[in-house]
Amino acid sequence: MRRILIVLLLAILLLPAPHKSKPELFGPGPLLVRARALPLSSADPGLRHLGRLTYLGGWQLSSPHHGFGGISSLLAEPDGQILALSDSGTLMGFHIGPGKPARHAFIAPLPIRPKDREKPWWAWDSESLTHDPATDRYWVGFELQQKICRYAPGFARVEACRVWPEIEAWPETGSIESLARLPDGRFLTIAEMGMTADGSHDTLLFSDDPTESGTPAPIHLRYVPPRGYRPTDAVALDDRRLLVLNRRLTVQQLFTATLAIVELPERPHPDDRLKAQMLIRLAPPLLADNFEGLTLSREGGRRIVWIASDDNHEFFQRSLLLKFALD
Repeated sequence: MRRILIVLLLAILLLPAPHKSKPELFGPGPLLVRARALPLSSADPGLRHLGRLTYLGGWQLSSPHHGFGGISSLLAEPDGQILALSDSGTLMGFHIGPGKPARHAFIAPLPIRPKDREKPWWAWDSESLTHDPATDRYWVGFELQQKICRYAPGFARVEACRVWPEIEAWPETGSIESLARLPDGRFLTIAEMGMTADGSHDTLLFSDDPTESGTPAPIHLRYVPPRGYRPTDAVALDDRRLLVLNRRLTVQQLFTATLAIVELPERPHPDDRLKAQMLIRLAPPLLADNFEGLTLSREGGRRIVWIASDDNHEFFQRSLLLKFALD
């Protein structure tokens, strides 16, 4: 019965509706982040290899700042600098791993357009984040508001926002959990709960910037995740392949996650199926929690995979950050 109650509570917390645990808006300021190193497996502390991934480190993150946590998406740089985005419209920058940080740690709300300032603080349910290193611009996907916004370098200001009818058709409590920019300039987003007739997840492939008024309507594709899982984030490996993070909540194991790879057709057509090929599964005794954030970086010639969990600002969940090398 206790497990059932926990699952019910967690299921409620996954809904992006206002609740007392979400921090209200606050001003920018410095941030102190504590990182406690963790083994990948509680049963085998020496475990390093998991499928095609090699475990490089994992940390439980905490901070005395009440706004820290709720990580839903993130970006990482080779020097260990992390930019995380919470599901409350909060940016968190900090350093992890060896070496001295190149920048100060900070916490700050996303900038808001003047015409949006009357919206309640809990409406800024930012669930996905992607970046163009060539222009240093950022794109954020918002559930509840069902829109995608583009930000200037350094998140200096909001440059453009657009609401698409294709996204408005998705459940507003399970829509833009993932947003990936491909190196060729296309964008892809997978609905967490927007389902097609065959039970797969509606996926939109944009030929260009989804915030621009001139971008044509996207192609509808269908993402097929590992059985029982729902997508929570995605990142492009190249112009054709993406990594997708998937989550499941059950009474038996609570939160588990899978990391999968999908390949886009060379010439995508409407309703093409994107079938996930699972790379790893994160379930007890391995580190497991509400994994929602996924990003890539490079160290030398290696691809580095970062996975982060959303603690929902609850004492019984954790903000975990895992680091793997991808073969």
